[in-house]
Amino acid sequence: MAAEKLRKRAEFLAARRGRRLNGPFFFVEALRRADEGPARFGLTVTRKIGNAVERNRIRRRLREAIRIYAEADMVPGIDYVIVARREVLSAPFATLSEELRKRFSRMAGPNQKTDRNGEGRSERRSRSD
Repeated sequence: MAAEKLRKRAEFLAARRGRRLNGPFFFVEALRRADEGPARFGLTVTRKIGNAVERNRIRRRLREAIRIYAEADMVPGIDYVIVARREVLSAPFATLSEELRKRFSRMAGPNQKTDRNGEGRSERRSRSD
C-alpha cells in the first residue's frame, strides 16, 4: 500500500497536535487518525534553510528516501509531517534513509500511549509545562 501525500494546510496543522520525534536531520510530527487508511506524509522545508534550489533538493532527497526505503515502515492510519533541517543536503543517503525508518517505526512501537477511548495519545507536553 503506497503512502499518500498531505495536501491541505489544515492537515499539516493537525499533525502538529501529535507526537514529535526528533532526529539529527529532521523531526517528524506524527498524528494517529481515526481511520485505518494508508499512511500519509507531508514535507516542510522553510525558507531559512536555503534558497529554492536547496529546498527543492532537500524535498527530492526526502521523497526518494521515503519511496525506496522508509515507506514500508509507515504505519497505516497515521499522518507524518517531516520538517527538514539543512543537514539533509550533506547527509549520506543511506544515513538519511535509516533515520527516516527509525522515526517511522517508533510510531508502531509500544511507547505509543492510548487515552480512555483507545485512541492514540501524544506524549508531547504542552508548551506551558
